[in-house]
Amino acid sequence: MLTDRASGILLHPTSLPGTYGAGDFGSDARKFIDWLVSAGQTYWQVLPLGEIGPGNSPYMSRSAFAGSILLIDLAELASQGWLGDEDLKPHPGFRTDRIDFTLLQPFRMERLRRAARNFFANREDNVFWVYEEFCIAESVWLEDYALFMTIAERENWREWDQWPKNLAHRDPQALLSIKMSCPDEIGFWKFCQWSFSRQWSKLKQYANERGVRIIGDVPIFVAYQSADVWAHQGLFELDANGRPSVVAGVPPDYFSKTGQLWGNPLYRWVIHEETGFAWWIARLRHALQLADLVRIDHFRGFVAYWEVPSSETDAVNGRWVHGPGEKLFEAFEKAFPGLPIIAEDLGLITPDVVELRDKFKLPGMRILQFAFGEGEGNHFLPHHYVQNTIAYTGTHDNDTTIGWWDSLPDHEKAFARQYLDSDGEAINWVMMSALSKSVANIVIFPMQDVLGLSGEHRMNFPGHPIGNWEWRFSWDQIKPEHTQALAKMTTEYGRSDESALK
Repeated sequence: MLTDRASGILLHPTSLPGTYGAGDFGSDARKFIDWLVSAGQTYWQVLPLGEIGPGNSPYMSRSAFAGSILLIDLAELASQGWLGDEDLKPHPGFRTDRIDFTLLQPFRMERLRRAARNFFANREDNVFWVYEEFCIAESVWLEDYALFMTIAERENWREWDQWPKNLAHRDPQALLSIKMSCPDEIGFWKFCQWSFSRQWSKLKQYANERGVRIIGDVPIFVAYQSADVWAHQGLFELDANGRPSVVAGVPPDYFSKTGQLWGNPLYRWVIHEETGFAWWIARLRHALQLADLVRIDHFRGFVAYWEVPSSETDAVNGRWVHGPGEKLFEAFEKAFPGLPIIAEDLGLITPDVVELRDKFKLPGMRILQFAFGEGEGNHFLPHHYVQNTIAYTGTHDNDTTIGWWDSLPDHEKAFARQYLDSDGEAINWVMMSALSKSVANIVIFPMQDVLGLSGEHRMNFPGHPIGNWEWRFSWDQIKPEHTQALAKMTTEYGRSDESALK
């Protein structure tokens, strides 16, 4: 349960400035934390830190535990002696405002492989000992992940059910043969995860020491082409060939006549319950090593989820199936006292979803951009908020506030003007102020709204397969007036340490 008033910024690390094609865990991340402090902010909300999948989305990662190795700071690897000056020359095609993943991935992967080779070839016993300690501590997921990535690369990234049967079904002798024949490749993937872990741990410590807390993000479902599904096939609804028999989605609604077919395999919750939800507890424990509290995506799926036969081409012919509900969260509560979880309770929310959220005192989410379509009764309007809430102008899936306002229907715009007592001038700051003065204990602003950016700067457009997850800002976009206005608003509405002392 949230008890202190505070505010923060939503920004994925890839959106940070930086020399090597995308934001990472380097010096610009520390500079951003320093800026958060100067602007009176308490929280930095990141999106999933896992490896990107189709459409460059971190919500379809090849592992629920592994971090995105594209976030590794190359300059830090060079400081360790594992890369040279030539490796740190940026690609001439890199842009400061957008990520070009077709350039970014080969550039960074080549240097990560070089760093790994140098690390293993010139290993120093004291450093290597730290690496080995990490491998032992994280072995419950790291061994399977490194094996999965090694085999997947050998198999040209075909889905794992298309691998030779003895590998797809995890024959012990076949897996041992891979371990014996591919030690360098397995070592590479472990080295990358160690580098990710130690760099992020130092960055999180830097933030925490300055009073900034990290909000992480846990997708409810995992990708089929992942180490998790391959290594724990009994925990998922798969047929005898290892293919999903049913998949996740959401039913038809106002936004889509055919619903959304996500395609993720669904959990065999009966088996999870028999294990005491061990895999989920391990997953959440790992997520809480990376963050101070975590937002769990699609919270309503724990109450009931939309199950679609895998043979369908859209989500129309699905059905609601009961999820684990209270049993899972009782297990969480025993493992994690205080339950540092945010419930992403957006979408089709029924009374039983609210009941589960409130029973465990989990904060829900309110999005101000959703507030102006249904009159005074709309629960996204600030006068309906409760304290145990995290309120946003918008999330990564929404347009920027400026873009949203520019495309808002006239009747909603008229109501918004009336409700906000505004003519629409500087609407991003009007919206941020409306949230700040609300009773919601935490308010979060996308960085684009602080900078007053138009819709072309949005992070993600659900349903659009290309052009997402590419946005970056540059330091010259942050003006002193942005920092001063944010700090003043935060103090004025009692959301900073300074205001708490008054």
